[in-house]
Amino acid sequence: MAKRPRLAVVPGDPAGIGPELCVRLAQREPDAELTVLADPAVLSAAAAAIGLPLRCKAPGESCGVGELAVSPFPAPHPVRFGQLDPDNSATVIAAMRRAGEGCLKGEFDGLVTGPVHKAAVNAAGIAYTGTTELLAAQAGAEVVMMLANEHLRVALATTHLPLRAVPDAITPPLLERVLRITRDALQTQFGITDPDIHVLGLNPHAGEQGVLGREEIEVIAPVLERLRAEGFRLQGPLPADTAFLPARLAQADAVLAMYHDQGLPVLKYSGFEQAVNITLGLPYPRVAVDHGTALELAGKGVANDGSLRQAVRLCRRLAQGGSSA
Repeated sequence: MAKRPRLAVVPGDPAGIGPELCVRLAQREPDAELTVLADPAVLSAAAAAIGLPLRCKAPGESCGVGELAVSPFPAPHPVRFGQLDPDNSATVIAAMRRAGEGCLKGEFDGLVTGPVHKAAVNAAGIAYTGTTELLAAQAGAEVVMMLANEHLRVALATTHLPLRAVPDAITPPLLERVLRITRDALQTQFGITDPDIHVLGLNPHAGEQGVLGREEIEVIAPVLERLRAEGFRLQGPLPADTAFLPARLAQADAVLAMYHDQGLPVLKYSGFEQAVNITLGLPYPRVAVDHGTALELAGKGVANDGSLRQAVRLCRRLAQGGSSA
């Protein structure tokens, strides 16, 4: 029988919905060895708030339904669900760093992360632009953001940029790097031997042969031709308004969008509750939930745990070298 992957889970901000989502996760028979890096008292308080059983056990102990192995990262200040406290942010970042370190050292086979409130972390005096950037810097890796659900995988050439800045950011070196990282991850982590990547254009109608913009002609197409000569399977540049038609997507292993809101609205519309955020390019699988801290829901027992369950499921599959998701 194959050994179950060892996954680190960091719930994120203790005042958000992350702790109660982990409690909900514990109510199902685990198919991986999970270690939650968090404050056991906060997890227990979340369980009590939403009326579910929870027993916190030591890391490495076998867990069944209603149990979680917890590596303790105590919050220095009392946690009130729904109320941010920047003084607790350092503990969240420390847990993230420890989980990443454990993956790099082989203690864990993958990492699942919950939502972190960026403003609270920065208010604590900690320079933080996101967990993806933190883990990439720790590993010394260049990474690509991909979001996925059961129907679709969308990688991003640029992420959180003002729309005005996107055209200048899309350069041949950037596109080549993103496509190489994406293809390698699809092969090594998703187990797709010869991935077919559909690359969107930047402009409406992919530039309409230069009438609506020349980025497709001068930047995107030359990179695709060069990589095709190396054996990459790349379609495009494709008009974004028709690239997501079911007949086209049936042939695609992943879609590369040029900017955040070009690809992600389609993905989220097709299955938001099961959407997850994958960091390609790290030397281990990292999958995050695709939602925020949802402070207004914390401690009320109404938060949907679909994204966290899908993140754990996909991280387990990636740790085993392939996935059908």
